[in-house]
Amino acid sequence: MNARVSTEITGYAVSTFVFLYERTQNRDYLTAAIQAGQFLIRTAWSPSLKTFPFEHSCDGDAPQPLAYFFDCGIITRGLLALWRVTGESEYLDVALQAGHSMARDFATGNTWNPILTLPGKHPLPWASQWSRQPGCYQLKSALAWRDLGAITGDPQFELYFSRALTTALATHEGFLPAETPARTMDRLHAYCYFLEALVSSYEPALRPVIAQGITRVSRYLREIRSEFERSDVNAQLLRVRLMASSVADVRLNEEEASEEAASIMQFQFERLGDSEHGGFWFGRKGAEMMPFLNPVSTAFCLQAYEWWQDRQIGRSGVQAII
Repeated sequence: MNARVSTEITGYAVSTFVFLYERTQNRDYLTAAIQAGQFLIRTAWSPSLKTFPFEHSCDGDAPQPLAYFFDCGIITRGLLALWRVTGESEYLDVALQAGHSMARDFATGNTWNPILTLPGKHPLPWASQWSRQPGCYQLKSALAWRDLGAITGDPQFELYFSRALTTALATHEGFLPAETPARTMDRLHAYCYFLEALVSSYEPALRPVIAQGITRVSRYLREIRSEFERSDVNAQLLRVRLMASSVADVRLNEEEASEEAASIMQFQFERLGDSEHGGFWFGRKGAEMMPFLNPVSTAFCLQAYEWWQDRQIGRSGVQAII
């Protein structure tokens, strides 16, 4: 019996393997990206509903009949990354359908419901968890619309992204902090999605928001980390710093960036011969590492540390954020 497959994490896997392939030209990474991409478009994708259900199961427990706005955007961006390196139209075809369904199915005014029940596509009632209510973090998934607009020239996609950007900018200041330090750390992860989207779609008017956001996340991270620290928050913040320095002329705080890079590597699991060698732990509570490796944390940490190493040897330029 197999556990259910997360379609969102599979989407992140596609983007990560493409990133590794482009850096190394090792075709094993491209093969892995194609296998994951084909699973998404041929198995996970629902042609009748024109969406990606939250999970997929071949056996064992049936998946919850849900679709997430955030997940669909991450998957779409993964498929577009794969289309760019393979030129295979089937990835772009499904990405286009998913982009239109995201706008059509999840929208309520200038807000996007985070979760729909399937097959009726009815909004799930919002709850207190950040992932179960709309928020500025959704802007990262909305990058799929910006990317589709750039590829197709369809102004409708640019309009979708512009609406999402306006909503995120109007609401982001209330996203932090949460009611407890631990929950604030979780929200830092989500708030970094917002910052990632800003630097990925940079325009000069966004520079003050990016700079202030970096300072804000850095302060909370350092206040809370002795109690609870997530590896991905360090990685996400470092990626935003490096990209903001490159594309937005935001001054890089070298001391804090170096500290974040060192923190990332403290989370790496290293045991030669172990199948999980090289992965990254999710987080740490106090002095105790939380006992599970996380594939998305691993993807973010890999990219952040690679970019940091590039900077140390004077290699310029950063690629798209996974």
